[in-house]
Amino acid sequence: MRQIKCNLIWILLVFFVAGTPGHLLKGEEPMRFVQDRFAIGFWVDPPMDEKGAERYKEIAEANFTLVIGGFGAGTAEQIKKQVRLCEENGLKGIVGTANLSPENYISGEGCWGFLMQDEPNAAQFPALASRVAKNRELHPGKLSYINLFPNYANAAQLGKPNYEEYVASFMETVRPDVLSMDYYPIFKPDADGRDGYCGNLDVMRRYSLKYNVPFWNFFNVMPFGPHTDPTEGQIRWQIYSSLAYGAKGILYFCYYTPGGGEFPKGGAIIRGDGTRTRHYEEAKRINGELKNLGGALMQLTSAGVYRVTPKDNPSEILKDTPIKDITRRPEDPELDYLIGIFKHKDGRTGVLINNYRFAYTAWPTVEFRVDLSKIREIDKARGVEAPLYDDSPEIPGLQISLGAGDGRLFVINEK
Repeated sequence: MRQIKCNLIWILLVFFVAGTPGHLLKGEEPMRFVQDRFAIGFWVDPPMDEKGAERYKEIAEANFTLVIGGFGAGTAEQIKKQVRLCEENGLKGIVGTANLSPENYISGEGCWGFLMQDEPNAAQFPALASRVAKNRELHPGKLSYINLFPNYANAAQLGKPNYEEYVASFMETVRPDVLSMDYYPIFKPDADGRDGYCGNLDVMRRYSLKYNVPFWNFFNVMPFGPHTDPTEGQIRWQIYSSLAYGAKGILYFCYYTPGGGEFPKGGAIIRGDGTRTRHYEEAKRINGELKNLGGALMQLTSAGVYRVTPKDNPSEILKDTPIKDITRRPEDPELDYLIGIFKHKDGRTGVLINNYRFAYTAWPTVEFRVDLSKIREIDKARGVEAPLYDDSPEIPGLQISLGAGDGRLFVINEK
């Protein structure tokens, strides 16, 4: 009997140790963060004050899914409240650490993970790798979030001779669960940063696929420095071009207007006095679409990205894709598109068509290689697969209407 009791105690002890957060059995790998929904987030969380509950309800009503902390919630008590408010509003939080020891980081159901570092130099990668490994041990399944420089950072900022080496070193050294960067393209008549933005997205796409982790990126939604205040078309372009490259998260810069001399115009989604700018309703509209597209986007793996410029022959550029050709009516602007091709988890093919112009709508005639009965569109209003809709049925061929900077997502059963 004594032996039986000892064996029972030993079994219970094993289960207890195995089930205790932060405890790993010998040889066991820590549980990694797994993204379970499309991330719609932002930089600069609002103040965690007496209006906290109201502010987080407002965030949820704008169809965000993620709050990145570190600004409005700085103390341990504020972070606890932030995690609770995220949970109450169906949000996830990446929270600050409040200078606590890793063992005491604030966690919970509303916490996706912890903000580790923004724009690190490559010299910091080994230390970050140690912190990430420690967090996985202490907080299984939580994300250690690190955001990288954009590709226009200089070698001194990067700590590497070029951007490719910077990202490669980060992935190999730190082994993150999410790859993330920020890039803010210029939108001016004499300066156009869109191609550079896409170049950065291409690097994210390649390393995301190589290491089998999702990538997110920040984009601009406010005026600062040389940046103009983006129009809704420019915001849409930044988002839908990211989606064309396979992003699994899009992050607004900024939600709450930061203080300090760098942002004298203000103009983020929420002003410094807590009132809304026009960007709130814009974000709410766009985010609602993204939430409806999110389920499908999370099932897709990027298989290629194709740029059709006004100088290109679309049928040649798209010869290896499900799209046979794109043409236009004589009265419409020259063809200008970004097209993402994906593999769906169920074996089908995904196609995202992005209007590369942020100031004009587009009405391309799109010719697919399969019968149109085999194609469904992900309805941005309902989040369901719907039959193709011809926007101009009186014109020969399939007409697809795209707003300025907008995109549409299709799935194709090629069998």
